[in-house]
Amino acid sequence: ASGVSNRPSTMSNSTPATGNEKKKSKGKRSPCSPSRVLHIRQIPNGVTGAEVVSLGLPFGKVTNLLMLRGKGQAFLEMASVDAAVSMVNYYTPAAPHLHNQPVYIQYSNYKELRTDNQHSQARPQPALQCANAVQHGNVGITSALDAEGGVLPSHGSVLRIVVENVFYPVTLDMLYQIFSKFGFVLKIVMFHKNNQFQSLLQYADAMNAYYAKMSLDGHCIYSGCCTLRIDFSKLTNLTVKYNNDKSRDFTRIDLPFGDGQRTVETSLSAPFATQNTIFPSYTGPPGFAPALGFPQGAGPSVLPVPGALGPLTVTTSAAPGHMTMPDIPGNSVLLVSNLNPEAITPYGLFILFGVYGDVHRVKIMFKKRGIALVQMADATQAQLAINYLNGQRLYGRVMHATLSKYQTIQLPREGQEDKGLTKDYSNSPLHRFKNPCSKNFQNIFPPSATLHLSNIPPSVTVDDLKNLFTSKGSTVKGFKFFQKDCKMALIQLGSVEEAVHALIDLHNHDFGENQHLRVSFSKSSI
Repeated sequence: ASGVSNRPSTMSNSTPATGNEKKKSKGKRSPCSPSRVLHIRQIPNGVTGAEVVSLGLPFGKVTNLLMLRGKGQAFLEMASVDAAVSMVNYYTPAAPHLHNQPVYIQYSNYKELRTDNQHSQARPQPALQCANAVQHGNVGITSALDAEGGVLPSHGSVLRIVVENVFYPVTLDMLYQIFSKFGFVLKIVMFHKNNQFQSLLQYADAMNAYYAKMSLDGHCIYSGCCTLRIDFSKLTNLTVKYNNDKSRDFTRIDLPFGDGQRTVETSLSAPFATQNTIFPSYTGPPGFAPALGFPQGAGPSVLPVPGALGPLTVTTSAAPGHMTMPDIPGNSVLLVSNLNPEAITPYGLFILFGVYGDVHRVKIMFKKRGIALVQMADATQAQLAINYLNGQRLYGRVMHATLSKYQTIQLPREGQEDKGLTKDYSNSPLHRFKNPCSKNFQNIFPPSATLHLSNIPPSVTVDDLKNLFTSKGSTVKGFKFFQKDCKMALIQLGSVEEAVHALIDLHNHDFGENQHLRVSFSKSSI
């Protein structure tokens, strides 16, 4: 006999006899009328009851759960039919994932789930206890006991968030919009570590953190990129000293701005304003994880809570696996300050900022040589450059990059004294992102001490390259050619700042016979 077909229980439409469910599923299963009991299939081994419950939490209270161990199935009972309908409507076009495997949800024939503890083969979870408090964002958080009668895994309220394949800019305000739908966000700190974009985010309650992790881990902010990898941090509390673009304490608007850039006033004055944000409703191109909802043409506007509106359509370009750059409204001209006037040149800024977008114009201020304007191809690339280069050391100084009030850089009029401080690079052959299908889009990394070298001629040796970098003042700590492609190599220098200087000096270095070295930052180390 199967797991529940013989077990004694009371249900409004009898027990969910899996034999009957099986027979129907083999043929063309007739669609069931909406019910607050949902049948979930293809659940991977090792998934806990709490993880199954988390699928229902965004849509309302979960009142019961029956796990069919060994069958990869479960029955989930929602508090209302409306909540169940929202859940099915939401997950039908974009199946949710548990342990990186899709699971499938449909209405059950049964209108109510009542279980007992007498059957040994398919022990039900104890009835779920619904929290009375309505959490931030009007989402009721339900606490779920595990099938073995235990409790949810112990954890704190601080999440560690790693964003992989950062093709589009990820800002602190964007993270707040995404994560605030799962609870009251107290603090956020953003930083780069191990050549990765990382963030620590603290909720008011540990249950909010669990709920957010279960719902968002593995999803993408944009389809096909900016993938969220979420773990619980060992920290119990975050200390935030400044409210700026890298750190924020939403409970204190009195903090200074420090070295970071001042962000939009409204984000500080009304940090808890309701925002129509969040949730994946489009799976993206084949093989790409669901996107969290920054649609083409809409910029970082965000999706409604599940069930509130229909699915969002995200437009992708014709090339499979490639997407059109979202149009983030705003300025594409950057104000770059605290530069070393003795060392900085328009070409140096063009090469460095060109790692994160196509630079069209550069202007170093005539009377203030420590300040420059850099015009990127669009606002998205401008924000990406800020994310990666603001706070970076360059020629002995900590560079600051923020958006300028100017919409474009004016070229000097004929006869106007400029001393070569304004340059137009709009037609430069060195633009890295002219081709929309370029692999450069997938290889955007923060400044690092390890550089990726490519387009190396066969005649150039290890010593040739080491000597080249040493001649520019670099300390070479390590070097290796790629095994499969000797045109590419990694070189590790003494510091990140050294690598920045070397990239500026040696990207497009001419080896002769029209062979030019390509240099970029690497996520790897030697």
